[in-house]
Amino acid sequence: MSYHWYDFCGNLGVVLMLFAFFQLQAEKISSQDVRYLLLNAVGAILVVISLCFEFNLSAFVIESCWVLISLYGLLRVYARRN
Repeated sequence: MSYHWYDFCGNLGVVLMLFAFFQLQAEKISSQDVRYLLLNAVGAILVVISLCFEFNLSAFVIESCWVLISLYGLLRVYARRN
């Protein structure tokens, strides 16, 4: 088994999403916090990048939805600020 740069991207994405979720559960950030939304969006994008090389349809669908929902949340935060 070889470990490629895209595997690293996927693993880093998973770490970012898990870190965001842990921070949420530990009440260090809220679900409306830009940091939470960005960690989820960037993490999911990194996982999607890894899936472009080792494709799995189920994982691709959930991660794509994760990106879209996180971007939606970011847009709502910025719309409220303006």
